Amino acid sequence: MSDAGGEKRFPVSWDQFHRDARALAWRLAGIGSWKAIVCITRGGLVPTAIVARELNIRVIETVGVASYHDYQTQGEIEVIKKVNPDIIALGGGGGEEVLIVDDLVDTGKTARIVREILPKAHFATVYAKPMGRPMVDTFITEVSQDTWIYFPWDTGLAFQPPIAQNGQT
Repeated sequence: MSDAGGEKRFPVSWDQFHRDARALAWRLAGIGSWKAIVCITRGGLVPTAIVARELNIRVIETVGVASYHDYQTQGEIEVIKKVNPDIIALGGGGGEEVLIVDDLVDTGKTARIVREILPKAHFATVYAKPMGRPMVDTFITEVSQDTWIYFPWDTGLAFQPPIAQNGQT
């Protein structure tokens, strides 16, 4: 299924996202032990809550990075909320004992900015696209670069025409 712009659609339900975020936590459980999570807002809020619960991490910090200003076009990246210096100092500085969590790494631009802030942290996302994949350490599902992921918090229930009606077979 693709829309007029030629992008593929990948709708994700709440159940699927919860399963994928738990799978991320499962994978992370065998890698290390972190003292804090830095959540990239806003997309990272939901997976951070799930990962924090599953890994029993109680210190959660946010970094506010805005890049999608109209939900479809990635614009100039702006850090609108900085990370607390106490979190950056963990593990001797650079965030060595910190886990960074986001829903998706797309082009890698947001990830690059956060990596500059916490160069020693472990970066994990639920979904990854090829351009951004080198910026993260752990992810669950890779989708093509031309795929638009529709997260459950951005969508509502609506009729979907059959794929065949859209010229797809």
